[in-house]
Order: sequence, then structure tokens, then C-alpha cells
Amino acid sequence: MISILQRNSLRTASLATVVLAFSLFSTYPRAEEIYSGHGVAMHGDLKYGSDFTHFEYVNPDAPKGGGVRLAAIGTYDNLNPYILKGVVAAGMALTFDTLTEHSRDEPFSEYGLIAESIEMPADRSWVKFNLRENARFHDGSPVIPEDVIYTLETLKTKGHPFYRAYYADVVAAEKVGERSVKFSFRSGENRELPLIMGQLPVVSKAYFANREFDKTTLEAPLGSGPYQVDSLDPGRSITFRRVKDYWAKDLPVNRGRYNFDRMRYEYYRDAVVAVEALKAGEYDFRAENSSKNWATAYDVPAVDKGLLVPALIENERPTGMQGFFINTRRPMFADPRVRQALAFAFDFEWSNKNLFYGAYTRTESYFSNSELAAEGLPSAEEIAILEPFRDSLPEAVFTNPYRAPSADGSGNIRANLKQAFALLKQAGWEISDKKLVHRKTGEPMVFEILLANPTWERISLPYARNLERLGIEARVRTVDTAQYQNRVDSFDFDMIVAVIGQSLSPGNEQRDFFSSEKADLPGSRNYAGVTDPVVDALIAQVIGAPDRNSLVSRTRALDRVLLWGHYVVPHWHLRADRLIYWDKFGKPARDAKYGVQFTAWWVDAAKEEALAEAMGGSDDQ
Repeated sequence: MISILQRNSLRTASLATVVLAFSLFSTYPRAEEIYSGHGVAMHGDLKYGSDFTHFEYVNPDAPKGGGVRLAAIGTYDNLNPYILKGVVAAGMALTFDTLTEHSRDEPFSEYGLIAESIEMPADRSWVKFNLRENARFHDGSPVIPEDVIYTLETLKTKGHPFYRAYYADVVAAEKVGERSVKFSFRSGENRELPLIMGQLPVVSKAYFANREFDKTTLEAPLGSGPYQVDSLDPGRSITFRRVKDYWAKDLPVNRGRYNFDRMRYEYYRDAVVAVEALKAGEYDFRAENSSKNWATAYDVPAVDKGLLVPALIENERPTGMQGFFINTRRPMFADPRVRQALAFAFDFEWSNKNLFYGAYTRTESYFSNSELAAEGLPSAEEIAILEPFRDSLPEAVFTNPYRAPSADGSGNIRANLKQAFALLKQAGWEISDKKLVHRKTGEPMVFEILLANPTWERISLPYARNLERLGIEARVRTVDTAQYQNRVDSFDFDMIVAVIGQSLSPGNEQRDFFSSEKADLPGSRNYAGVTDPVVDALIAQVIGAPDRNSLVSRTRALDRVLLWGHYVVPHWHLRADRLIYWDKFGKPARDAKYGVQFTAWWVDAAKEEALAEAMGGSDDQ
């Protein structure tokens, strides 16, 4: 998603994956005390003290210069990354700064960017950001409290619908002193709110005084970040240039980062074309998400010669949930037994063996690869959390570990299909003339698996054939990016392939993923249309978790309820980053714990020259 809501993966993770909260203290201050500091951590202490000079996963002396070419898929028609309309150009969020910046080697810690310091009381009823005096937009105008207040108000009223819920509990924003902004919050337990505000991207009030914020535009909005739009060919490419006099270039959170003078995104029709373009040297770096490509597409002389480098780098970040998301707004999918039956028709083991070269692990949690994932039977702490809802939950939540349906990899899933049909029969479906129809209405089960990328056809088509054995007609349809986005935003689909990313500190973003209030809000990421009061209550408990231990137990409880709701047919995950790049880069001595940070790389002039010579020509970026 990633994403219209945040700096892209080259700058920050999605708000869904970078949620922050409170506390610099290993023991909490008394209620009357006010914390003031250079940063905050969710639980426990900050890793980096007030005198830190740079993050450990960067090279503080990395040279600036050179250019990098990247790939994007589809098209774009908008340069404002904070609205629902249109398809935003890749990389646009690189042009904006936020109040704080998070580190990638701590679970959830934030350090001042536009904000020089942060103040808050122990009860977290408000937070105050003291802005840096030298913070500047690209036109030289200062970033002032009025800009911060305008940004919040505008995002809540005209921005992407995500923001309306995300900042719903902010009841007041006011200027305090010459360079400070104070946000006051609605009463209630929401431990993230004080520093969730640190993720606020700041736009210029003066710039938008005579422009419509909520309209698509191909005029790059005024920003304050490390890059500016240099040139664009609408829908085909966009080039950013590094801001040489970037006001924040020497701050500890930025030192050693944003080293490329130019970043150019070339748009390709689909991933197949993009892979061939990489091998032809048309761009420089790719994060590969296809196991087939990883296993077969890069058996080329350039790899043998060490010119094109494949790298598999393990990480410790939650994998989230990828799968076939089922739109429960459709009456045929309202019964959880139907949704469970659909999962029995997906043969992961066959797919992993024949399509993925055995590369993946089956996903059985929304928080895989982390301590937040529900495993085995519920702990005593989880049972205490779930017990008040027992009458509204399946008994299996308490008695059975969740396990995705499995098979032997041979392609024979007759036993699974028998279980699927038994569930469908319980839910009122039966076979008539080789079609699955509802016993009362006679309506056949016919639905569409909507895709935006042809790559997913090789997974979806075998799944559709297995569904056909149950009498279900599942049509696989691939549409262009713009049509797909519009249909997903308006929930005009039956089933899609989607990803719900997670962080090590889940909180407010869970509302956007799973809450009743977001189920019918266009543009939300509640793809499945979850409307369950128990889920709503558990999300509130996660948000209000007072410490790490309670956060873990509450998240595991939420995980169990979601899994047994059968809102998704789970796919698979990989606990590593697969990268393929031309050997022209320098890299820090160590990678960030929670994933490779490409903006900490740089162009190594000697390598670039050697690469150009080996390829028989010069780099013409």
C-alpha cells in the first residue's frame, strides 16, 4: 500500500506499519509531570540519546551524487499523495516532511524532524510540538504552526478518508507561542494519539490558499522534503531531484540518507515487462516479490559476471496478511461457513511446489514473523480478554489453534473439497445441475476475482478451477490500475488479492483495517467489510494497551477472532527482502533490523564507471 497515505517504501513505511505511541520512561512519570524531549518510544527507552548524530544503519559520510532509476507499474494522474482521487505518482511523498521521523532498528521510536522537541503529560490528553526555527518549504518560506493546523484540518475534511478516522479523536489544534502547536484529544484510552500526530505530513497553507486541495493535479504541490519534482511525462515517468539546500539535511534523522541527486521512476505495463527492462539495464534496482522471477528470471550472464546482483536479506518485521480478501458486503459471503469453505479450495502446498519453488511459508496469522501472532491455544491472559465475548464468538477461538487448510502438494485436494462442501451445505447451498445454488433462492454462486496485475492470474486460475469442482463459478478478471483502484475504493468487488501490512505496535490503523465504522467508508482498507462488535471492542483494547505485555496479549486475541472470522483465504509470506540491482551502489555496513533502507544507499562512482565499461557504454542518466 501501500501508498497515498505516507512517504513511499523508500522513505517511511505506511502509517499502517509505522504506528507510534508513548513513553521515554521505563517507569511512568506522575500525572502532574510533563515530559519534554527529542523523541519518544512506545514502551521503554529510546535507543538514541539527545546527542545522537545518526542512525546506526546509515553511513553518515555517504557521498551525495549520481542518479538512480526505479520502476513503477501501471500509470499515474495525480501528484497529491494525500487525497482519494486519482492514482498518485510513485515517490511523491519524498517531497514532504513530517513532524517526526521513526527509526528502523527499534520497535517504535520517533525522533524530531520538523519538530525540535515534543511535550506531553503523563495522561496523554494532549501533545505539543515545538517546531524548528529553520524548517522551510522549498520556496524558502518557513514552516509555521498555522501550516501544521491547516494540514490537520484539511486532511480531516478534504483528504483521503483514512485521515478522518485516524485523527477523529483530535478535538483541538492550537498555536501555542511563536513556534509551537498543541493538539488536544478526546478523553479515553488511546495510547498512540499523542505521537501519532508526529506522523502528520505538513503542507503549506499559503500554497493552497488559491488551490483546491481535493482535486487531482499534475502541478507538484509545495513541499519541504529532501526531493522535488524535476520533470514528468504524465503516466509514463517522473523524475525527482535532491534539494541541495534541503533545510533538514544535517539533522541526525537524515544524516547519511537521501544520497541520490536524481531519482527517476519509469512506468511499465506490468511486472513481466518490468523484469525484462531491468535485465536490459533500463533501471537499476528492484525489490522482487515473485518467487518464479527469483528462481528463473535472473539466470542471465550479467548475474554470472557479478554485474547484476541478487540479494536475499532477512528481516524481523511482521509480514502482515496477504490473501484472497472476501467482500462480506455481498450477501453470498455473509455466512462465515461459506468463507471458510472457500479457503478449503485453495491448495497452497501445490502452489508452493509448482509455482513458487518451495520459497514460502503458509500464513496463519495477521501478525506473522512477530511475537504478536496468535500461536497454539490462548494463554490465560488471552482467555481473560476474550471471555466477556464468549457468547458472540465461535467456540473454536477458545479450543482450537487456527490452522489454514493444508494438502500434500500432489494437487489432489478431494478431502478438503469434501469439508468445503459440508460447510456449504450447512450454510444452505446445494448442487443443482452441476452448479452450486442456494437452497432457498436458487441463486447460483458466481463471483469475480478482481486483479490489477496479470502476475496473480497464475495463482487465481488454479484456485478458480478448484472452486469449479464445488460448483462455484469464479471468474478471474484483470483490469487496468485506475479501474482497479476505483473499484476497490468503492468496494465494487467480490474478491481481491490484497495485503494488510502490520507493524510491531498495532493500534489506530486497525480501525481502518477491520472496524465497523470503516466498513462502508470509501477508500478504507477494511476490504472484507468486517462489522463485528467484538472486533471493534478488541481494537479499542489494543489501542489502549498500557504496556508491551498487554499489547501482545490483546493483539493475539484480536488475531484469533479475525482468523476464525474467515475474512480472507490466507496466502503465504517470506521473512526476507529479495533485491536485485546493478552493481553501482555503496551500502551501509549493517542493514536496519526491520528491513533494507534503500535511501541509505548511494552511488559508488568507481563501481558505476566499472559497470558502464563492462556493459560497453556509459550511464546516461
